[in-house]
Amino acid sequence: MKTLSEIDTTSKRATRAAGFSWGIAEEVGKNMRLLELFGLSGIKNLNKYLKDYKQKQLEKITLIHEINESKKNPFCPIILGTNFIDQVNLMDKKRNIRIYNVAFPVLFLPFVSRASEVVGKRIFFKLDDKEFLFNLNQSIYSNYLKNEILENCESISIDFIENNNSFTEVEWKEIYKLSENTFVEENESLKIGAAGAGLTDND
Repeated sequence: MKTLSEIDTTSKRATRAAGFSWGIAEEVGKNMRLLELFGLSGIKNLNKYLKDYKQKQLEKITLIHEINESKKNPFCPIILGTNFIDQVNLMDKKRNIRIYNVAFPVLFLPFVSRASEVVGKRIFFKLDDKEFLFNLNQSIYSNYLKNEILENCESISIDFIENNNSFTEVEWKEIYKLSENTFVEENESLKIGAAGAGLTDND
């Protein structure tokens, strides 16, 4: 089994050899490490993407809006991803972002996972009928775990989830009240011990 370090390094070098800058190649290396760590088909999709990259003439999006649509060639997932993570601090105020016609969308996923950590919010991501929940780049929950190549998707939907407690204020007060049973009640002997704890007078 290949190590995550081998996956990172080889992916980075292959991306550079395909004509991308070292900066973007570094990002792709990190992304392949993430995808394989989470059990998604990173290397399989990257390998096919790099083979097809020059022939497909993919669209390179720069500024990401709430609605993004390429009517001719599909969007390049790597250029889309690098711009998404660069602009995410401006985009998390938008209610919903939609992107239509993206090539090899699995390669876009890790950028969104990392963006979740950047903004400190979970992100709900829908790729056609496949759903993903990115949790601050710590985990990915999904109904899609197939080890296959996805060459294209019709639509992507991205929603930023506001940070809210999963419990009510009443539940918090109840558990806090219970936690108070561990507090040590201060008495005179504790006060004396604390005042000169561990000290002796040798004069």
